[in-house]
Amino acid sequence: MKSSVNILRRFSIVLLTHSLTAAIAAGAWWLVTNRNPATQTDKHNPPVKIPTIVKEDELNVITLTEEAEKRIGLKVGKIEKKAVRRVRVYGGEVMIPVGRAILVAAPLGGLLKAPSGRMPGAGQSIKAGQQLFQLLPLLTPDGRATLSASLVDADGQVNSAKVQIDLARIALERTKRVLKDGAGSQRQVDEAQGAFDLASTIMNAATARRTILAKVVGDVGSGTAASISIDAPQSGILRNVFASAGQNVPNGTALFEVMDLSTVWVRVPIPVGDWDNIERTQAVRVGMLSLPSGEAFSEAKPVAAPPSANPLTGTVDVYYEMSNVLGKLIPGQRLGVTIPLSDDKESLTAPWSAVVFDAHGGTWIYEQMGPHRYLRRRVAIRYTIGPDAVLGPGPTVGVNVVVEGVQELFGAETGFAK
Repeated sequence: MKSSVNILRRFSIVLLTHSLTAAIAAGAWWLVTNRNPATQTDKHNPPVKIPTIVKEDELNVITLTEEAEKRIGLKVGKIEKKAVRRVRVYGGEVMIPVGRAILVAAPLGGLLKAPSGRMPGAGQSIKAGQQLFQLLPLLTPDGRATLSASLVDADGQVNSAKVQIDLARIALERTKRVLKDGAGSQRQVDEAQGAFDLASTIMNAATARRTILAKVVGDVGSGTAASISIDAPQSGILRNVFASAGQNVPNGTALFEVMDLSTVWVRVPIPVGDWDNIERTQAVRVGMLSLPSGEAFSEAKPVAAPPSANPLTGTVDVYYEMSNVLGKLIPGQRLGVTIPLSDDKESLTAPWSAVVFDAHGGTWIYEQMGPHRYLRRRVAIRYTIGPDAVLGPGPTVGVNVVVEGVQELFGAETGFAK
């Protein structure tokens, strides 16, 4: 009897265990088959429907009629590979060329008078040879001795100027001859010409001073002393006037300064990191910082000048010379100077007019696929040089692309135009 009870107990435990296992399995199955429908993915009803995945090389090919091409003025150019030199814009400053600002001093002591009672003023435009002051020399014994000494000194300055102008003339002729033989450079000729012009200016000023002193010394020796005319040594603008009428001035006193602005220099500070990357022997383009659209740039040529740099800003100066006959440029004025870089390499180029921008800033061109058929392709623009756009890798050299009528094609493709 006792054994029968044990067997029945064991059978109840096994039955209970199997029942619990079946219940757990049934609950798990119910959870799997009855979970939230929002978390399930219906293979037959996906959340995003994309009938066809569009690739950029499979965009729509636009077909135009011959009449449509004529109406929009469509023209075709080519993708080319050519040598393109990059340029970089720096800020420049207008300055007076060396030797173009002349300081006039009294050749001897005396009393100043204004011609016709009119005093010259700073900023006034004057002509070469225009009388600015009259000087009545002082005829004291010391004054006579000073006149004689000044005449001797003027003779020495004239002789020194003659030597300098002869050397400059020889150097100029030599550089021209070397350039003609194909062994020199135009820059050397320009530098020699500038040195010769400077020596000529110094010579003219020294000769004029000696002539005045010789006349005065001759008048004093004969017992007379006429007034001396102080004339402008060159045409230009009075930069400063240091004396006034009725003033007694000793020998060598600065009277006025004349600057010639028919030609100006442009000083361009170049960062030392860019110094080896710019082409310093080529002409540059100069324009106003706020250059209106369509206004032409002016050309400036490199010129030899005293070397200068600024250690605080880490820049080295280069100088360019340009014409200022109309007087639009003022010393100290800031300009934009476009300087070519020295990396003259062949690059893949397309006309800048062939590039169109989409709403996201992407750049595209329209490639001609056949007669009247065009396909839009993406391109990467590295930089632009004048009318050319330098492209990244991608397009094939010689491929025909649309260069006029691009905006009309883009509008027709995207639905903004018909």
